[in-house]
Amino acid sequence: MADGADKDEELPDEAAGLRKIIHVDMDAFFASVEQRDNPELQGKPVAVGGSSGRGVVAAASYEARRFGVKSAMPSVTAKRLCPDLIFVKHRFDAYKEASRQIRAIFEHHTPLVEPLSLDEAYLDVTEDKLGIGSATRIAELIRQEIRAKTKLTASAGVSYNKFLAKIASDQNKPDGICVIRPGQGADFVAGLPIRRFHGVGPKAEEKMKRLGIETGADLAMKDIAFLKANFGSFADYLYRAARGIDLRPVRAHRSRKSVGGERTFSEDISSGSAMRETLENIIEIVWGRIENASSPDRRVRGRTVTFKVKYNNFQIMTRAKSVSHWVETRDEFARLGRELLEEALPLPMPIRLMGLTLSNLDRGDEESPKKDSAQLSLL
Repeated sequence: MADGADKDEELPDEAAGLRKIIHVDMDAFFASVEQRDNPELQGKPVAVGGSSGRGVVAAASYEARRFGVKSAMPSVTAKRLCPDLIFVKHRFDAYKEASRQIRAIFEHHTPLVEPLSLDEAYLDVTEDKLGIGSATRIAELIRQEIRAKTKLTASAGVSYNKFLAKIASDQNKPDGICVIRPGQGADFVAGLPIRRFHGVGPKAEEKMKRLGIETGADLAMKDIAFLKANFGSFADYLYRAARGIDLRPVRAHRSRKSVGGERTFSEDISSGSAMRETLENIIEIVWGRIENASSPDRRVRGRTVTFKVKYNNFQIMTRAKSVSHWVETRDEFARLGRELLEEALPLPMPIRLMGLTLSNLDRGDEESPKKDSAQLSLL
């Protein structure tokens, strides 16, 4: 906990203008389900994903993470870091069933649940169903219920907004809880390395360090004009985050616009063979995210696949294909992605980034898309 106070102490209620938000994040979810269902894997370094040359790690157990293995890492790299790494194929049906059980636990306490994926969600418990009142107590009960019903562990962050709750859930992983109380947000954020801020990747971190920004405190020292001059539209978020401010509500029926992924290269690539191999890795990463983002009762499906590259001069090129039916299988998603790459080759210059996205997603209408979009469109 952030201050070591009594766990059952309440966060101030809505009348004080504050919400009670919990962010629950399952611990190494896919890998933990595999270890739970196969006792021979318990205590061993496990990676969910393909072990072939083009395979990608979808999830890694904490035993594997100690060696530096992490999700989205090429399998050959993971195996080099951890020679004893055990690869297992994903079983999304098992993960979805566990997610369904976990979702039911959430909804026992509040109708305001915003799932981010199969293994994490925001909960607004400002007015909880059982009248418990204490967000911290609710978070503890949820973690206990998850352990009892699924034999899995979860970490939780409790605070008065989504940004702080998400940061807090990562603070004491695995199997931990952290509470950031009103009045503590800015001080808590001040001590964080800038990389802990959601949306700050390696490149942004590198740029910030060049500008003398290494912690939340350093970021808070910069005014909005400086941030806009250096980070454009990202500036408003950074300015608020450095002060622990986030006004976004928990949206129980949040509509996802797209699912995608990209890779930034340490060295620019230009050959068709290197691009094709990279694309196969990205396909694995993105399809895993699509499966992960699908709820137990509705899978993510879309009609548009977009291919993106960033050239070494930082110009961006995108191409997209839309089809008349839902893209619901990995094979079709991969086929469309490969076609887009082949149509873009040869590229005029080396690239430093490649990405693939599925969009134009199903909004809940079970009918097929209209037939007037039957032809493939190239943007």
